[in-house]
Amino acid sequence: MKEVLPLAEGWSLSHSDNLLPAQVPGCVHTDLLAAGLIPDPFLGVNEPAVAWVGQRAWTYARDLPASDTAGEAHERTDLVFDGLDTAATITLDGRELGRTRNMHRRYRFDVTGQHGRLEVDFTSAYDEATSVRALTGERPNVYPEPFQYIRKMASSFGWDWGPTLVTAGIWRPARLERWSTARLADVRPLVTVHDGTGRVEIRIEIERTAQGTARPLTVRATVGDGLAEARGMVEGTHAVLTMEVPDAALWWPRGYGDQPLYDLELELTEEAAGPDAEERPLDSWHRRIGFRTVELDRSADEHGTGFTLVVNGERIFARGVNWIPDDVFPSRITPDRYRTRLRQTADAGVDLVRIWGGGIYEDDAFYDACDELGLMVWQDFLFACAAYPEEQPLRGEVEAEARDNVVRLMPHPSLVLWNGNNENLWGFRDWDWEPELRGDSWGGGYYLDLFPRIVAELDPTRPYTAGSPWSGSWDHHPNDPAHGTHHSWEVWNRRDYAEYRDSVPRFVSEFGWQAPPAMATLRRALPGERLAPDSPGMLHHQKAEDGNGKLNRGVERHFVLPEGDFDRWHYLTQVVQARAIATGIEHWRSHWPVCAGTIVWQINDCWPVSSWAAIDGDGRLKPLYHELRRVYADRLLTLQPGEGDDGLPVLAAVNQSAEPWQAHIRLRRLRADGTEMAEHVIDVTVAARAVHRRTVPQDLAPAQGSAKEFLVADSADLRSVHLPVTDREFAYPVPHYDVAVESPTGAGTGNVEVVVTAHTLVRDLLLQADRLGPDAVCDTGLRTLLPGEQLRLRVTGATDTGANAVRAALFCVEPA
Repeated sequence: MKEVLPLAEGWSLSHSDNLLPAQVPGCVHTDLLAAGLIPDPFLGVNEPAVAWVGQRAWTYARDLPASDTAGEAHERTDLVFDGLDTAATITLDGRELGRTRNMHRRYRFDVTGQHGRLEVDFTSAYDEATSVRALTGERPNVYPEPFQYIRKMASSFGWDWGPTLVTAGIWRPARLERWSTARLADVRPLVTVHDGTGRVEIRIEIERTAQGTARPLTVRATVGDGLAEARGMVEGTHAVLTMEVPDAALWWPRGYGDQPLYDLELELTEEAAGPDAEERPLDSWHRRIGFRTVELDRSADEHGTGFTLVVNGERIFARGVNWIPDDVFPSRITPDRYRTRLRQTADAGVDLVRIWGGGIYEDDAFYDACDELGLMVWQDFLFACAAYPEEQPLRGEVEAEARDNVVRLMPHPSLVLWNGNNENLWGFRDWDWEPELRGDSWGGGYYLDLFPRIVAELDPTRPYTAGSPWSGSWDHHPNDPAHGTHHSWEVWNRRDYAEYRDSVPRFVSEFGWQAPPAMATLRRALPGERLAPDSPGMLHHQKAEDGNGKLNRGVERHFVLPEGDFDRWHYLTQVVQARAIATGIEHWRSHWPVCAGTIVWQINDCWPVSSWAAIDGDGRLKPLYHELRRVYADRLLTLQPGEGDDGLPVLAAVNQSAEPWQAHIRLRRLRADGTEMAEHVIDVTVAARAVHRRTVPQDLAPAQGSAKEFLVADSADLRSVHLPVTDREFAYPVPHYDVAVESPTGAGTGNVEVVVTAHTLVRDLLLQADRLGPDAVCDTGLRTLLPGEQLRLRVTGATDTGANAVRAALFCVEPA
């Protein structure tokens, strides 16, 4: 049977003629940090001080004893790397085993009988990119870094939310595999469902040793605990097994059903030589699979060209988020960290995660968690925001990378879509690339030819789309909101968030709004700094072009920009971020099925930074996270201004649950002081997976331009508030509320309930729990209270629960 020897121990890293202990998996930066040789680049303005790390070559080394590779018990010993970052030469006892130039591939070298000093010499990623650029010629790029010339995580070269920390190292596990006769080289399970019967067709590639070339081999597969079994002979180096599972339980996205997973086991054996001899096991393979169908409906209709995911025949409005690498040093991301972040994502009401094309193909632990949580995965091929050469040596690497990762990831039922790139089709048409290229290759051949062919060949059970955004063909602009996927960035860059309501795209696969991280995250990341929007550390941890200018303009359109009050500025930028995203999602969800999904940019961060994330770089939840939980809930109540008859507001009740919603809705027109001017109660039945829209009656609509009236819609615990003017124009009363702190679990536990009783209108009340302790968490985000209403906030992990501290951690909108 195949034997695996992990190679995690005994590595060293060369540094200035010294050898440092090296961790594998790991990277140069984390080893240097552990040795105290570089400052933490996440803190203060340290990042530029470690730029030299990415500019030089590095060597990892360890001894490989003869006993590990000798062929006495096994015919063959392979040295296997699951990930090398990036351009490396591998030698053993001075003999070259091979060279690599792709972070996103797995590598295997025959080292049978060899031993001695194993060295992995990494060339600087900058030097590798420079040499490739000399071969292919220049290509346009959104950022002044050469990431399109090397198959490496593009965002390690910096992005508008990430630091420039160009890594090198053995970033995924290394091991020796010792085997005889034959091994399972590739296993591709094609999992489908027809009329309730699950079907698994397993396509198997075998590698044989020289001695095993003609030996008779058998493969045996099972699904579940005896649910299905198949057995067959290996013809040469190929085999195909097919199994059927009657009445297979379907895997569903979260909110649509359960996520049953079945163990798929495969065993390779050598046939017995004599009548009484037993078969000899050679290799085995195991994954969990799920039975489901997935289609992408891109039909043309009166609105343009659709883009709707259909799972098990159910049309889905995708409640999505974009995912970036959760750490700029990906080797630090553990399975537990993946599970925590993805559990947070699912708890926010999300049912789809898009893995963005400037990052990595994530670890199997990521997809395992998505399988279990019911999170659909949209997987980009790793191309983003640049023109990519299609000549060698890149083209061969791109094809090998695509094939490797399609085969590795295809067993996961959560994976529902392959996507060719991020923004490159759009860039070719709109960002002046076409005239600059003058006919040179730019990646179009990958997205429109190579990748769809690979997916059709290797994984025909899933749809493919050429890019995000992409209208489906060159007949329409790549980012046309009426056709296919759309990225909405003009609003953040230049406009007011209310302008999200100006269109109804078919599928919004990127849009977002920035805010700073939590206060405790800022204090940890910027130690000793007097915080201000333009303080040195704050500016360094703001990577977006004119990021603070856009933040300030976003605030100024709705509030008076606070001068010299960082706490107030921090609160208002958080409010605007949450409101902006809610404005877009509420509008677009209310237009289902014309709009079939939104994917917020972004759920997570890779370091502490002002960004579009809902969960900051230290893992703390921003108010946007709680707002996502509200606007992505199965049931949503929203008031949409100006969409009804005569420009009146529209009340939309969105029901994405599987059952009809009997909604009892109370509509009230109120004065700013809380006095009720008009009321109307309606009962509506909203069908499952449907939207009910109706114009608000004339007598309930606040007078156009009024600064003293507003409209509230309530149904059970759902609330929507509509002001006819901006907050800075509205006649808010001075907020007045009482605060009481209760300790239901006993004093000193850090778990308290904060009871807020409003005596006036209290708009967007927020308890910033991390001000009560760095690990404190509040269960609630922004909430609006009317006079006489009471709100109970549950806080865990607080170190200061005094009434004064709690009141100081509470913020709300104040009159201009």
